[in-house]
Amino acid sequence: MNNTVLEFECIGMDNGSKFPIEYTGRGQDVSPEFVIKNLSPNAKTLAVTLEDLSHPIKDFTHWVIWNIPATDRIKKNIPAGKSVPMLGNAYQGVGYGLHRYAGPKPPKGKKHTYRFTVYSLDCEINISANSMKRNFLKKAEKHIIQKGSIIGEFE
Repeated sequence: MNNTVLEFECIGMDNGSKFPIEYTGRGQDVSPEFVIKNLSPNAKTLAVTLEDLSHPIKDFTHWVIWNIPATDRIKKNIPAGKSVPMLGNAYQGVGYGLHRYAGPKPPKGKKHTYRFTVYSLDCEINISANSMKRNFLKKAEKHIIQKGSIIGEFE
C-alpha cells in the first residue's frame, strides 16, 4: 500500500460532525452518497466500511461492502443484498447490517462515534459475501492503494 490518503466527501456530513438523521437507524437508515476526490488511476475497485468506535466490541462493524467498480461517486441508498447489481455486483458482507447498510443507532441517551472508511484497491477481492470485515481486510491487505476516513457522531 502506498501512503496516499483517499480524500472523499460524505454528502450531508462533515468530518467530525453529527450524522444526518436519514443515515441512521432512527431515520431512513439509508447509506450516504460518497464523492471521491483523488482516486488513483490504478484503482480497480472501492470498498466502504462503517464502524462504531464507541461500541464495547472494538470497531464494531455496521457495514462492509467491496468490489465497487472504481468511480468518483458512490450513490446513496444502496439496497440490501449479498450482491448489488447497481454497483457492478459489489458484495455486502456480514456486519450489524447483514448484507446491508445499518446506520448508527446507539442506546438512547448515549453518544457514539462512527467511522466511514473508503478503500481503493488494485483488484477485485474474491471472497464470499458471507465474509466479515476482518476477512475482507485480511484478503485486501496487499491490494489497498489508498484509504481515507470520516468520523461522525450520533446519539
